[in-house]
Amino acid sequence: MPAMLTASPAASPVSLDASAAVSVIANLSNQERAVALYASDMPTAYKSTGKSYAAVIAWILQGVARLGLAEVHRSAAYAYGYRLLWLADLTTQEQDQAHQSRFPNGRRWDRAERLASAFTVWGPCRMTQAAKDRAGRPQVEGACRCGGSGWIAECLDPDDPTTRTARNCPGHNPNGSMPSEQVAR
Repeated sequence: MPAMLTASPAASPVSLDASAAVSVIANLSNQERAVALYASDMPTAYKSTGKSYAAVIAWILQGVARLGLAEVHRSAAYAYGYRLLWLADLTTQEQDQAHQSRFPNGRRWDRAERLASAFTVWGPCRMTQAAKDRAGRPQVEGACRCGGSGWIAECLDPDDPTTRTARNCPGHNPNGSMPSEQVAR
């Protein structure tokens, strides 16, 4: 998201009536809300009190207005894919660099993720099923260890070639679907 950091800030948050704002935010997953918050004027050191719904809603709407909904969806899918690979210690240098260029301020990204997650719990906007479904579809930015196949070859014993196995790639195949199941989808 380098563009969001170099783009001139919007003059003010999008003005929508309350029900339209809740509808927009309900149609965003946690990661999408985090991306929008990261792109907004939210102070990096902001500490939520659990009662500041209006400010958080305004920042989420502002971030969506700055980036556009398609970019919010895309960046959130990349962030989720990166998170899954990072947790499995499978990121490549190219993926690390892509994530770093998308979210150069790690402290701000952490704050945005925490606030988005907390907002889902204490905020007035529950997620729609479409947002939940989208949240489960990671994307991978850059070359992946699986080569896009969804499977990473491993050898349990380098001296015994019969111990070759494969593990699912958390970014391309988070559910561990077998190849025939992947084709059927």
